[in-house]
Amino acid sequence: MDNRSLPINVEQLFAAPVATVWKIITEPDHMKQWFFNNIPDFKPEVGFHTSFPVVSNGRTFTHKWTITSVAKESQIVYSWGYAEYQGQGHVSFTLIPQGNQCMLVLSNIGLDSFPADIPEFSRAGCEGGWIYFIKGQLKNYVDKHQLNSAN
Repeated sequence: MDNRSLPINVEQLFAAPVATVWKIITEPDHMKQWFFNNIPDFKPEVGFHTSFPVVSNGRTFTHKWTITSVAKESQIVYSWGYAEYQGQGHVSFTLIPQGNQCMLVLSNIGLDSFPADIPEFSRAGCEGGWIYFIKGQLKNYVDKHQLNSAN
């Protein structure tokens, strides 16, 4: 069985309330700091669409995102594709309150619809990318943001 058909799940606990993490994952000024610095705009509204290029290993991946579901401060789901490649994935960010902290559960499905011969579409490549963004970039940004807001 091609393990690219299985969901990729990444979980991270943040020492911040759900409302703070929601702002950081849905407001463009914050998203540009931890996610992609060239996101032209973002609105957590069903039907919102954005597109922007990312270059990796000499290949361009023009991200095409459409918001398919929103439950404010709870969950946002994107359909996710690329102008240059066949395939369509879905990524959900689910926020779960844990006292004054927030558990984020990211789930990515549809990886198997993308070309298998592109390293970024391997399970290891995709999973590594999400770990980098969620457990690295986002965690560091939320921690820094919480310190700044406490001062």
